[in-house]
Amino acid sequence: MDFMVKLTEIAQKHGGIIETKIAEENGVSKAMLSKLCKDNKIQRIVKGQYILADDMQDELLSISKRSENMIFSHETGLYLHGISDRTPFEHTITVPTGYTPSPSLKSECKVYSIKPELFELGKTILKTPAGNDVPAYNLERTICDIIRSRNKLGTETFLAALKLYASNPKKDLNKLASYAKKLRVSDVLRQYLEVLL
Repeated sequence: MDFMVKLTEIAQKHGGIIETKIAEENGVSKAMLSKLCKDNKIQRIVKGQYILADDMQDELLSISKRSENMIFSHETGLYLHGISDRTPFEHTITVPTGYTPSPSLKSECKVYSIKPELFELGKTILKTPAGNDVPAYNLERTICDIIRSRNKLGTETFLAALKLYASNPKKDLNKLASYAKKLRVSDVLRQYLEVLL
């Protein structure tokens, strides 16, 4: 069996990322992954994930594959929606309260938590710059999160996001108002939008 052919197939099907469990299901053992890593045929990016030696890692896809209980939010949400022109220095995720993210997620991401009943509100799938699908919040939920965390984000990021949202032809103000109510930021949202709209 040509292990590299198999791993190349897996990488192509999974956005460039080879997960240990998928490799094992396809007959490539952990020991073989380790050997191929030593031979510089593949690179380990985090525990349980590899990429082909000459591939570029899709960092957002790698992060999203580490947990079912995370959704990209805040600055990373703005970036994925094209509302922020700069790549976040640190990616931002939201998890349900009571869930403990893995050490690798904690070390690479800023983690916010929210009541489990609000966790899925506004969840959608967006494409990373590399073209892979990842879970993120829709634009309206992202704006509400930015408002909720405005003191941690800095005024510049917060106001820039609101201005770009206000001028976005795809904005859905009814949805925004509905989310703002559920997330208890209606009053703050009204103050800012009256100025911008």
